[in-house]
Amino acid sequence: MAWNDSGNGKNPWDRNSRQDGPPDLDKLARDLQKKLSGLFGGGGSGGSGSSGGDSGASLVGVLVLVLIGWSATGFYTVDDAERGVVQRFGAYVETTQPGLRWHLPWPIETVDKVNISAINRFKQTTSMLTSDENIVIVDMVVQYRNADPMRFLFDVEDPVGTLADASESAIREVVGKNRLDFILGEGREPIAEQTQVTIQQAMDEYSTGVQVTKVNLQDVNFPSQVEAAVQDAVKAREDKERLAFEAESYANDIVPRARGAAVREIQDAEAYRERVIADAQGEAARFEALLAEYLKAPEVTRERLYIEALETVYANSNKVLLDAEGSGNLLYLPVDQLMQRASGSAAGAAGSQPAIRNSNQSERVTRPGRDDTRSRGSR
Repeated sequence: MAWNDSGNGKNPWDRNSRQDGPPDLDKLARDLQKKLSGLFGGGGSGGSGSSGGDSGASLVGVLVLVLIGWSATGFYTVDDAERGVVQRFGAYVETTQPGLRWHLPWPIETVDKVNISAINRFKQTTSMLTSDENIVIVDMVVQYRNADPMRFLFDVEDPVGTLADASESAIREVVGKNRLDFILGEGREPIAEQTQVTIQQAMDEYSTGVQVTKVNLQDVNFPSQVEAAVQDAVKAREDKERLAFEAESYANDIVPRARGAAVREIQDAEAYRERVIADAQGEAARFEALLAEYLKAPEVTRERLYIEALETVYANSNKVLLDAEGSGNLLYLPVDQLMQRASGSAAGAAGSQPAIRNSNQSERVTRPGRDDTRSRGSR
């Protein structure tokens, strides 16, 4: 439709002719002002007293409903893992436990809910110096929870940022007190535990309400520029540990055997001592018994001892008896060799060689052509 089209006889710029347009705001404001004036007794002479009372009762009802609705906004629910921190005009009032709670509605009191069970974490990568002036790069993960809601909200402006700064300071302090080989080897777990203790001490000192639950060293490495030298150092350390284990294994093997040998020697010495003492005591007892017999019969005892001594001497020595009577020539005989072959060649050498008999008793050697019976008779 063109701008100058009558539009079925109606002027689009005429306010009175716009039946479907928006209401007049000025008119609405005047009507509202008249109604409010009538409610508060400021209406015109045309208003009646009954209409003013009805309007006052309606206003009280509206106010009551508004008050009830405003009070209902003070109800709130705290989950099992949360704690509610109630603030009155921004000042701390109390910490509420899980369940359905109520507080004075806004703007008098407000509630901040803090989860005290959730484990939060952040990762931090830091390069630092060790005690032996080597550079290491540490990837650390810190796990924490908000243990004290009031301190977490009010004592420190940025508890998480404070925790990050304290974590970096703590890991630098702990790593700076240890050597590189210890940090790269068996020192990861002790360093993590010591770092956790240091961080927690800082958090308690700053009163952040944060509890550090775990510190993990995910990776401890060194710059790539010194990788070859560090690998050589690691290999040397492993060789040292291997040789130490081998030495310990050898010591565990040789020491018990040496101790066993020492105990055996001691036992042998004790047995030898007991045997010598027993032999000495037996000899002493035998001598005392012999002395008693000697005192009774000296000549007989002396003769018997002499005979026993001769028996012992002849029983423990080899004897060769030569019958050279009737001849002035003594033939040289290889006595030692004859004694060695006597047992095997006595029967075969009876016709051509002198007979030799080797025993512990008396032995006889006869020369060929002599009368053996005369020789025995002459003895």
